[in-house]
Amino acid sequence: MQNSEVIKIGIIAGEHSGDLIGSKLIEQIKKDHKIKIYGIGGPMLAKVGLKSKFDFNELQVMGLIEPILRIRRLLFIRKTIKKYFLEKNIDVFIGVDSPDFNLNIHKYFKKRASTKTIQLVSPSVWGWRKGRLKNIKKYIDMTICLFNFEHTFYKENNHKSMHLGHPFVDLKEAHKDDVIKKYELNAAKKYISVLPGSRPSEIKNMMPIYLDAMKDIKKIDDDYFFLIPAADHESKEQISNYVGDLGNTIIEVNAANDFLSLSDYSIVTSGTASLQAAVLNSFPIICYKTNFISYSIISRLLTIDMVGLPNLLLGKKVFPELIQDQCKSNQILNEITNINHNSNFINYKSLNIQGLLKGSGFERVSNQIISLLN
Repeated sequence: MQNSEVIKIGIIAGEHSGDLIGSKLIEQIKKDHKIKIYGIGGPMLAKVGLKSKFDFNELQVMGLIEPILRIRRLLFIRKTIKKYFLEKNIDVFIGVDSPDFNLNIHKYFKKRASTKTIQLVSPSVWGWRKGRLKNIKKYIDMTICLFNFEHTFYKENNHKSMHLGHPFVDLKEAHKDDVIKKYELNAAKKYISVLPGSRPSEIKNMMPIYLDAMKDIKKIDDDYFFLIPAADHESKEQISNYVGDLGNTIIEVNAANDFLSLSDYSIVTSGTASLQAAVLNSFPIICYKTNFISYSIISRLLTIDMVGLPNLLLGKKVFPELIQDQCKSNQILNEITNINHNSNFINYKSLNIQGLLKGSGFERVSNQIISLLN
């Protein structure tokens, strides 16, 4: 494909993290090629030219039960977006994360020889539901992995992939004094970041537990101050409704880097945020809880004994994981109490987690996508 030709890209990103990484890839492709972009995304993809067909928050569902409850709406969105992409005659479909939603669209366009299918951010097929690998190999031309252990898994299973690396490879700690000044905080306080997640369902599941833990921690030492970054203004309002007049708490939009840089440790819902915390030297207590039925099904499909991204990256459980029945306020309090005596906490800064995030980079991935189109 010549640089003068217009590349028509269909893209779907249903998460804030996917919106960010998808925008970076589109930005890279735009440097050397003329493009038109269609699909579903958030504010970051909007900045690089996407007029989202639907509100991307509609795709932010968690677990196994919530998607079933919203199945009619999700099926309508998927049917509409496939027709939309077909009308636009897209050259390539890029599904960003959200594998259960995107795989059906990969399948649909794989039948058209003129459209290439790319999955940006690998499903956790190496960790659970390995049966999905058959359809990934059948319907996806290339999977772009954030982590090298994913890329290795695909090589072993004869599926074309690239190791992009993770955007957090360039993440820098904010200067603590600057953060204190920016948010008018008290330098004498002890700061703990609390990250309940970006999906409304995650916040609903996790915030009651975190709020109880925050109250328990305050009873032990009122010098503790809680920093809660929100993904957007809707999330901030939802979190605020839980926190109420607790005190010693601040909630701000897009403040995760600042807050984690100020906190020696953090309480984090399992996902990308746990890796962000580890990279920024805010020792994460990794938590996850969903409804009983979802977890009963998920737990039977797991083939790994860890869920936290930084632990998976390191290949050992350095950071505590409080999953399902262990995810209780008193357990979080125990971790906070014991953390300074934890040898992992003392030593983890020497593990070079950030160095493990380096990959091929967006330029090489962009070139490989263009090569597939040729």
